[in-house]
Parts: sequence; C-alpha cells; structure tokens
Amino acid sequence: MTHPELFIFDCDGVLVDSEILSVRAYVRAYARHGLAIEESDVAKCFGMKQADIFQSIGAATRQVFPPEHAGDLWEEIRTLLQAELVAIEGIDRLLDALPARRCVASSSAPERIALSLSLTGLTQRFGEAVFSSTMVKAGKPAPDLFLHAAASMGAAPAQCVVFEDSIYGIIAARAAGMHAIGFTGGRHLPPGHGALLLEAGAHRVFGSWREAGEALGLGAEMARVTRR
Repeated sequence: MTHPELFIFDCDGVLVDSEILSVRAYVRAYARHGLAIEESDVAKCFGMKQADIFQSIGAATRQVFPPEHAGDLWEEIRTLLQAELVAIEGIDRLLDALPARRCVASSSAPERIALSLSLTGLTQRFGEAVFSSTMVKAGKPAPDLFLHAAASMGAAPAQCVVFEDSIYGIIAARAAGMHAIGFTGGRHLPPGHGALLLEAGAHRVFGSWREAGEALGLGAEMARVTRR
C-alpha cells in the first residue's frame, strides 16, 4: 500500500512496552485472592480485552477471579506502569515522520490507554484519536474495534494500515479488510513470534520501529526528526 489514509496502532506492546508488566499484574491480582496462576496463563491471552482474559484464564486453570474485585487488577497494573513503563524504542520518531493520520485502537480500557500515553509522552501525537475495545461489542479477534476506529476517522478500511503484536490483533485487522503489519519489538514476545504473526495473516513483520520506518520509506525523515 503506497498511500494509506490511516495508520492504526495497538497500544500495549506496540507503542509502549507494557505487556511484560501486565503479566506480573495479573499474577499479583490473582494472588490477592488466594488464586495461583502462571505468567504463561496470561501470556496466552495477549491482545484480548480484560473480560475475555479473565474468562480464558478461568477456563484454562479453574482459577476464577472474583468479578467484583476487578479493580484490584487495575491497581496492580497502574502501580507497575507508573514505576516502570517506557515507550517502545523509536516509536516517537516514527510517529513524527508518518505522512498520514494515525490513531490508537487498543483492547485496554480508556483509563489505561490514557495513562500509558501520558507516562511515555505520546499523548500529543494522537490527541483524541484513541479507541478502546470498551467502545464496541466484540473485542479482538473480531474486527469491530478496527472498523469503529476507521469509521470514526473517516477512513476506508482498505486504506488503513494496522500495527499489531498479537495474533488476535492480526486476525482482527485482516477480518476488517485492512493491511496488517506485525510488530515484535516488545520484551514480552518469545523467539519465533514473528512467524506466528505471519501465519495469522500479517503481510509483513518488523522487529523494531527503525526497521519499519525504513521499509515504509521514512528512514530519512526519521533521521531528520532525531536531529531536531
């Protein structure tokens, strides 16, 4: 795609290096209620919205998190984000070099997205163009969120490029009729994850924003941004 109308970014693991913190937060929140889960139980759910993650973990481990205490998870996540969250290396330069509009479409709740963007200095690069799975009926791998984002931004799905780190996100992007690019620059991803994203339907996979920028023909502009 040579001239996309809109670039759509997942947040966790794409803009910010947060998924590794989320895993720890889930384990801690479950432990508060005497429930034992492994980090691998959470890792299997990357890309899903919170309600679906709780359901998936419960089905796999029989450790059912009490829904009335869902706020405990947010407390754990917020504490870790405030202490350790960083942006994915190079994302600021890529965003500043992009020739078209951009937005965020994340499975996280609006409060968490806002905090993540604020802590990493990315808020101003998106403004109000931020969309959460809480705004649609079905989360990823359904295409609802990406279609909602495109419609809200006035962009044709076929002219949208989606950056995703999760299999569910890639499936959702392809189901929405969008150009799907896999990203594997987050610390949470194991070796070989890029191959899984390709199998899920990603058109291409990049391991860093420098690599993605060069492939998109933005290398020179990113270099100019860096020198400013």
